Amino acid sequence: MLNMLKSVEIASLGFALVLLTSSAARTDGLEAGLWKVVTKPVVNGMVAPGQETMRCLTADDVANLEVTFSPNSRTTNSTCENTEHEATPQRLKWHLQCKGQIDMDIAGEFAFDSRDHYTATITTQVSLGNQIQRSRAAIEAQRVGACP
Repeated sequence: MLNMLKSVEIASLGFALVLLTSSAARTDGLEAGLWKVVTKPVVNGMVAPGQETMRCLTADDVANLEVTFSPNSRTTNSTCENTEHEATPQRLKWHLQCKGQIDMDIAGEFAFDSRDHYTATITTQVSLGNQIQRSRAAIEAQRVGACP
């Protein structure tokens, strides 16, 4: 059971990080280009190693903020429902709940505070039987130049 829970912890943190690093963005303020994204996770109250990635956002990528930073549920043996969604050019807030073999509750809030900077927080709770894993990822992204 412990190995299964560790796999769930890794999967849920990975799920949240994939949401943040694999899609595109749209806002009246974000500029296309190369972005440095720093993610600082806390899992069950313990600080986990941070991650720094580089991400190229094209002009097409910055055309739709909601598509880029909203969750894309790809689960097996679970049903997911968006329970909250709020979007403005400066902010995106969402909440996804999944029920099934593994229950997940994932919420995100993004603040697009300038053309070349945004911050976000993703919180995740995963339940497998009587085991619960909670994580929180603080994200800060800065545009660093043109895409290669």
